[in-house]
Amino acid sequence: MIRSAFIALILATVTLQAADLKIGVIDMSKVFQEFHKTKTAADKYKANYEKAAQEMTERQNTYKNLAAEAQKLQKIASDPIITPEQRAKYGAELGEKVKEIRALEMEMQEFADRRQQQLKQEDMQIRKGLYEEILVVVRDRSKADAYDIVFDKTGVSLSTVPIILHVREGAATDLTDQLIVELNKDAPPPGAEPKKEGAAAPAPKVEEPKK
Repeated sequence: MIRSAFIALILATVTLQAADLKIGVIDMSKVFQEFHKTKTAADKYKANYEKAAQEMTERQNTYKNLAAEAQKLQKIASDPIITPEQRAKYGAELGEKVKEIRALEMEMQEFADRRQQQLKQEDMQIRKGLYEEILVVVRDRSKADAYDIVFDKTGVSLSTVPIILHVREGAATDLTDQLIVELNKDAPPPGAEPKKEGAAAPAPKVEEPKK
């Protein structure tokens, strides 16, 4: 309700003072997708995801080997031709193997949950960093060109309806393409290695590898 009232107040102000206001709109979704650091971030995120997937695969292979060993021990322990002493021996080995399997099952679940949370947090932090970097350029451009109000035209209300339903042609300047050019002015040439930075940026969300 508060957000809706605030938006209504802004739009009312725009309506009353349109002749005196310089208004701009930006497609922030397009800007984010075409920012060269977003691609770099996506590549790093994918590499981290693939590393986690490989670590899970290694655990799965260990699990399969343990299960195969347990089946072999169970078969031997059930063989009617072995002595009671041998049956007890193989039965004890089977019990230990089952314990290993149960422990590995728990470790695999904990690992999957932990890595999923880590990747989720990484994704959120890097996206936040990218948006903050974009907003710096948005504000600098808005101040330099003396815009009174700049809207994100991809923003939506609580009802998921776009906040800006209509803009008369010429009433507002679309700054999207200008911002993309400005943000990508220091992009490395195609095929070049991206600059090393303290924090990488994120990518589209990817499902955690299943065990």
